[in-house]
Amino acid sequence: MENKEFGRLLEIRTKTFAISIIKLSASLPNTSEGKVIKNQITKSGTSVGANYREANRSRSKADFTNKIRICESEANETMYWLEIISELFLIESNNLKIIITEADELIAIFTSISSKLRN
Repeated sequence: MENKEFGRLLEIRTKTFAISIIKLSASLPNTSEGKVIKNQITKSGTSVGANYREANRSRSKADFTNKIRICESEANETMYWLEIISELFLIESNNLKIIITEADELIAIFTSISSKLRN
């Protein structure tokens, strides 16, 4: 697969991830704690795709590298909030497992891209 094709598919994948995070967030309880988690996970989960899209339109290799590292960081933060949701039993576990798997895969992808950029 060419880099352009990979990039296009990853843009679609990260946008789909953002949509799943927004839907998950909407199903969280409207308690004060739930609202904090909703806000945090929505910000980090949608930021992954937004930053990846920006990375693909970066002006330099340094800018691209920085945006990829932000993607990695935001995906990792999203995983943190997913773990919190899981451990508090706020969402049915089957629905959550799919999103956790995708977050884990995105972290692995961005970690791999980031490590290749360091070489």
